[in-house]
Amino acid sequence: MAGRISDEDIALVRERSPIADIVGEHIQLRNAGGGNLKGLCPFHEEKSPSFNVTPTRGYWYCFGCAEGGDVITFVRRLEHLSFGEAVERLAGRAGIQLRYEQGGYVPGREQGERTRLIEAHRAAAEFYASKLSAPDAAIGRRFLSERGFERVDAERFGVGYAPAEWEALSRHLMARGFTSAELIKGGLAKEGRRGPIDRFRGRLVWPIRDITGDVIGFGARKLNDAEDGPKYLNTPESPLYKKSEVLYGVDLAKREISKRSQAVIVEGYTDVMACHLSGVPTAVATCGTAFGEEHIKVLRRLLLDHTGSQGEVVFTFDGDSAGQKAALRAFADEQKFATQTFVAVQADGLDPCDLRIRQGEAAVRDLIAGREPLFAFAIRSVISRYDASTNEGRLAGLDAAAPIVARIKDQGLRKLYAVSLDRWLGFNDESFVLDRIMEVSLRAQPGPRQKARPRKVADLTDPTLRTEAEVLKLAVQRPALLGPEFDVMGKEAFTLPEHLALYKLIADAGGTAAAGAGGREWVDRLLNGVSDSLRGLLTRFAVEEIRADLTSEERYAAGLLVALELITVTRVLDQLKSRMERTNPVEEPEEYKRLYAELVALEQQRRVLRERAAAS
Repeated sequence: MAGRISDEDIALVRERSPIADIVGEHIQLRNAGGGNLKGLCPFHEEKSPSFNVTPTRGYWYCFGCAEGGDVITFVRRLEHLSFGEAVERLAGRAGIQLRYEQGGYVPGREQGERTRLIEAHRAAAEFYASKLSAPDAAIGRRFLSERGFERVDAERFGVGYAPAEWEALSRHLMARGFTSAELIKGGLAKEGRRGPIDRFRGRLVWPIRDITGDVIGFGARKLNDAEDGPKYLNTPESPLYKKSEVLYGVDLAKREISKRSQAVIVEGYTDVMACHLSGVPTAVATCGTAFGEEHIKVLRRLLLDHTGSQGEVVFTFDGDSAGQKAALRAFADEQKFATQTFVAVQADGLDPCDLRIRQGEAAVRDLIAGREPLFAFAIRSVISRYDASTNEGRLAGLDAAAPIVARIKDQGLRKLYAVSLDRWLGFNDESFVLDRIMEVSLRAQPGPRQKARPRKVADLTDPTLRTEAEVLKLAVQRPALLGPEFDVMGKEAFTLPEHLALYKLIADAGGTAAAGAGGREWVDRLLNGVSDSLRGLLTRFAVEEIRADLTSEERYAAGLLVALELITVTRVLDQLKSRMERTNPVEEPEEYKRLYAELVALEQQRRVLRERAAAS
């Protein structure tokens, strides 16, 4: 074991890892006012951005899934790392040499697993790239040349060559200090009779990088068709490589995807290269698997997709039947995008790589420009199987296409496509087509038991709860504004159990009087040792924007304190009146007099508070 990372180094990692920079590498952030930034949450599906970052305090919080924390927490959640591995990853990024409390500086072999595997993959990518110029890699260079790629293009995308030897890479990496266990766990090698043997041999190799640019795997193309094995061989599932989440080229395309609000999905590595070289720098590809839900999440974060029409996703498929099937499979996931989704299929069946070779780079750009809405493509693909010259064929085509139209969630769009379907089939009877689709739509409606209730954060629209929350938010962010008045309010001022627990936490930490000006040190002190259930609320209040104008925070704080006291006194008065109604003044005269005296005192206190509220 490496031992515990020193507290000083952890603090240094936080200091040198600006949260806006780290988060901004994964999602598109925009100014949300009050010094906050906002974007789509990377941890749950959402259409409106609810993920907030407060750079001045170094915290993030999502108001959609009620998750939050600091920069280390973000990396842990995003990369599925332990605390130590997340610190090591950020330390490596910031150039910090970590110290461990057991044994001082720790050799590289004792670093976190992910860090070691990333280093091994980086070294492997360099090794493969260096071998592309070797004499035995001539077949690989010829493969690239035949597809219109020059040496500079290979260097741009990091394309390399895996020698046709059993242990070339393994020997190289083990000589650099990596263990056979690390090579096997990372998918770079397999277990052989006498030790590790290379996974990729005699193949052209593309490094696959994550969104931050780290190499996490490889895709390898067979060069000799007479040899055994699949045409394309990818890295197996590993601690780094999850094929359902990986998009080849996303590291190169992410900025242009955000800038142009467009992502182009192609089928292979050479198609990505062809698109980027042809002026379509938003192209990415899946790696040995179908386009799925996890890929959607990656793209939506880059597109900052929340308006329903801000960006677009363009699928390109081969024009053959397999390509059409792939497009129709994508239809099932399309409505998980709030974006506009299109299909670009070349009539002669050429993929972007072949199209660039035969017709030039302008043809690739024209292919994308001539995209067709996915709904239209899916409907046309279905009805093309039927003979529209006969009544029987038209009706069969309508019944086959009706379920697709019925699944369009937007009612207006569904009606427009029904009109188009009527025109494409030649019925000239929109009412008949609409009725047929309506029948299918009603049959497809889920029953009560099929509806899933989404998880929501507690809605604090109630004025009392909102006031409690705003006061606690000030106690976390601007404690000096509240002064001693907050500390003496007492627990009866808070009705929500979570609010009461946070008030007690602040009191146990010495109250706002001990917080000084607040800031990160105060928030960290409150977070130290707090329960998981309360950590989310505390982080939320550390990030959420204060509703006051910056020029009138003192007045805003004073008004909130008065409002909360007024609510508390009114609540106690109502309870007191209820007790008096249940008290018989004849049978319990002393108790009744005592309650009446309390009532008079509280009414006087409420009048004073109302006057203060009116003046604030």
